[in-house]
Amino acid sequence: MTKRPFTVQAAAALQAAEGAAAVGFGVFTGVETAAGAAVDPASAIGVTVLALAGGLGMLGCARGLLRAAQWSRAPTVLTQLFALPIAYSLWQSDRPAIAVPLGVVAVLALIAVLSPPSTAWLIEDHDEDDRDDEEAAPKDPAPAKAAGAAPTGEPRSLGRRLKDRLNEQPTKNGQN
Repeated sequence: MTKRPFTVQAAAALQAAEGAAAVGFGVFTGVETAAGAAVDPASAIGVTVLALAGGLGMLGCARGLLRAAQWSRAPTVLTQLFALPIAYSLWQSDRPAIAVPLGVVAVLALIAVLSPPSTAWLIEDHDEDDRDDEEAAPKDPAPAKAAGAAPTGEPRSLGRRLKDRLNEQPTKNGQN
């Protein structure tokens, strides 16, 4: 496995910070609602549930980034794209103490997760079943491909299976 780039670590840390803040806000709203301080308890319960679910989702995305899960990149980008209009709305509401940090974190996270090192690392196949000796060894041009034959060794990742499948496809000029 190649070394995780700093940009992925930064994006994961920023996403985790936003997730922790959302969970904290959800807990705060839930406690206030339970204490009877909410003006509209039904709305407060909804805000609590959404904040907790969103925060836990953001924390899951941050973990996914650190684990090189390709699925985690799109929700991370969407989270940041949603955070930018929220920061702008908070700015217009005369809440610069919340708006500025949220906007800065969103922009920095977008830059980090969309940077070329992050992109390259997240699209690599990081499974443990990929052995270095398989990559270094020359591939047999005619592997045993008996119909219905089960593959040997450990299960392959989806990315590895797709790469193998593409390599099996004939090219336009008839060569394989």
